Amino acid sequence: MPLAGFTVGVTAARRAEEFAALLRRRGAEVVHGPALRTVPLADDTELLAATRRLTERAPDVVVANTAVGFRGWLEAAEGWGLGPALLDRLRAAELLARGPKVTGAIRAAGLTERWSPSSEALAEVLDRLLAEGVDGRRVAVQLHGEPLTEFVGALRSGGADVVEVPVYRWLPPEDPAPLDRLLDALLERRLDAVTFTSAPAAVSLLTRARERGLLDGLLAALGHDVLAACVGPVTAAPLAARGVPTVHPERFRLGPLVQLLCRDLPERARPARGTGHPKG
Repeated sequence: MPLAGFTVGVTAARRAEEFAALLRRRGAEVVHGPALRTVPLADDTELLAATRRLTERAPDVVVANTAVGFRGWLEAAEGWGLGPALLDRLRAAELLARGPKVTGAIRAAGLTERWSPSSEALAEVLDRLLAEGVDGRRVAVQLHGEPLTEFVGALRSGGADVVEVPVYRWLPPEDPAPLDRLLDALLERRLDAVTFTSAPAAVSLLTRARERGLLDGLLAALGHDVLAACVGPVTAAPLAARGVPTVHPERFRLGPLVQLLCRDLPERARPARGTGHPKG
């Protein structure tokens, strides 16, 4: 029970129960305050418009970013009556998969990826595309809840016709009370760590703190007392931009994130300063 005596904040909405269960099985107390909610794919007019654009004029390249998003896109297209046409377009395109999970989703759909980076980093995907040349090519980019401004901008600067595919959009929670409770616990140092599994979740927490006039206090807590644990460097970027020190596992998954907490929190243990902190 390496996390016995520690309290961990969870900001995730998707897979939150699974994540919390992993933490509790290792002894942690969990405070859940979802920082986001998702717009249902079938109700998303932006996704429908992007899908129609791609079925009417085929892409040369498709960048598949997340497994859940890719599967959801195909399911939504099927519901709109565009499933067969979209699959035909994807089958003819150069499919680039960001990582192994989305590779699995591509193959489960009966498609074949052309290439996937060993690093699971979009930066490597971008380098490959620019090295090949994108001038005059139509590139569909599956988003993962937030704009990929630099990625898309670099492709357009290279002459690509980019179609952004917003497979799901993250919005602030309809009920902010659980997030406020997590934020209050963080400010009062009743959390030993707070976890982030997406960059929009980090942005949402920062935004909520600013709305409540608590941003300086939040940054101070994260800077000194409460560990900010992120699933990967992309997730950590909004916090790093504010000068917040963060940690992330080498493999960008929930399991390794839990393992990181099991290692780092006991190493940071110190005399208790409030509920949730183990006594040294």
